Amino acid sequence: MRQPDDQSRPADPRTAVPTPVRIAGWIASAQGLIGIVVAVVLAVRAIGGHREETVAISGYGTAIWFAILGGGLFAAGLGLLRGRRWGRGLVVIAELLLLFVAWYVGVGSGQYAAGIALAVVCAVALVSLFRRDAIAWYAA
Repeated sequence: MRQPDDQSRPADPRTAVPTPVRIAGWIASAQGLIGIVVAVVLAVRAIGGHREETVAISGYGTAIWFAILGGGLFAAGLGLLRGRRWGRGLVVIAELLLLFVAWYVGVGSGQYAAGIALAVVCAVALVSLFRRDAIAWYAA
């Protein structure tokens, strides 16, 4: 009786995913979940009749915006955690965009601590995705 060759079996994608990719996946999933929560809060406020007096902005439109972006980032983060390579590009783009948000929060709004915290989280995710083992995993 022939023994199965370990080389012929495909590797489990969950164990094959490098740690830096998992770190970026967790960060992106958390950021996406925050976006989804913000979307729900904005939708509930809009349903309750909340209106901004100084800005003509639609609570529903902003909620949809956060739901789409947060949902996409959440899905990409889960994709990375499950070993799906398609999530990497989405996470890289989202983290680059969030670096601009961090700049606005820190410098534009004067909330330096929040801006620095967001920038550090984004930088950790980006560095994780561009480490040598993460790039090798993506290229494989």
